[in-house]
Amino acid sequence: MHEHQHPHNGPSAAHLDAAPDQAYWDDRYSSADRLWSGRANPQLIAEAEHLTPGRALDVGSGEGGDALWLASRGWQVTAIDLSEVALARAEAWVRAQPAHDPQPADDTQPDHDQGAGSATPSPADRISWQHRDILSWAPDAAAFDLVSSQYSHFPSADMAAVVTKLAAAVAPGGTLLVVGHEKTEHHAIGPVFFFEARELGGLLDRAAFDVSAELRKHPHRDGADEVLVARRRP
Repeated sequence: MHEHQHPHNGPSAAHLDAAPDQAYWDDRYSSADRLWSGRANPQLIAEAEHLTPGRALDVGSGEGGDALWLASRGWQVTAIDLSEVALARAEAWVRAQPAHDPQPADDTQPDHDQGAGSATPSPADRISWQHRDILSWAPDAAAFDLVSSQYSHFPSADMAAVVTKLAAAVAPGGTLLVVGHEKTEHHAIGPVFFFEARELGGLLDRAAFDVSAELRKHPHRDGADEVLVARRRP
């Protein structure tokens, strides 16, 4: 799943016992003009709003809420999704948004003259939309300063493999953020898709990562999220 707002349209994933394929997600996105809120996920905001922008991988980018939020703050975003319908919708939606340049972290001025004719890239220009299946595709090693997976659920064996390959994509000093539904949210996904952040954190090399895994209250609805944060040591 993606930017977090439970849809009122489209087939539910609660009955599934295997990872949905592209046809499922294309059908689901085609069932409504919009499935998700367009807002960035709150756990992403909580973890990333103070990070220095760099290269970000948005896994399961959906309709683009997280990718837009990151790009608006200066991140170069690779947004991947299994659904070509979602990718096309997200790209069109992001390009239709008014441009907002990221605010500097402090009051210092750039140490170079950008020139009167230079143009700041728009958020849309900072996003590369890519059709990828994370189960069969692996990002380059140590390529991203932030790797974010928001509500992308897979059966347990697949989830372990996904988290392992996402961790390998984190650059030194970078952050892995994996967020999922907690086990009481049976309306959202089938029972085989739930994971515990603590168990996923146990897959990571503690010599390479500082790991935090917790059940964290969701700020905008009842219930909580499973949240894994792993920071690769420089």
